[in-house]
Amino acid sequence: MKIFDWIIRMVSAFILLQTLYFKFSAHPEAVYIFSTLGLEPYGRIGLGILELITAVLILYPRTVWLGAILGIGLMAGAIFFHLTKLGIVVYDDGGKLFAMALTVLICSVITLWLHRKKIPIIGKMFS
Repeated sequence: MKIFDWIIRMVSAFILLQTLYFKFSAHPEAVYIFSTLGLEPYGRIGLGILELITAVLILYPRTVWLGAILGIGLMAGAIFFHLTKLGIVVYDDGGKLFAMALTVLICSVITLWLHRKKIPIIGKMFS
């Protein structure tokens, strides 16, 4: 189970960290996405910073639950905007960004479930 847990956490962190290059370098695809949402450039940079923090929290054993909660929130937002404003296929990517958001969301939900007992205050209810 520990190996499964680490694999799920590594997948989430890898995807979150891999997309940072595009956000922080003002890649045309990222600029297009955040311009469409009316969040360019502050939303792009701000969400990039939040994704970096999320990846670190997911990898650090004491804060994995917090990283998972942040991952769920960030990816729920990303999926919402894909379904409402952006579309599943963005900038001719074949739906890869949408699939990565779904992957991180699913991995974050699994991670939160596996680490639910570590959540302060409410974690004791799962004991």
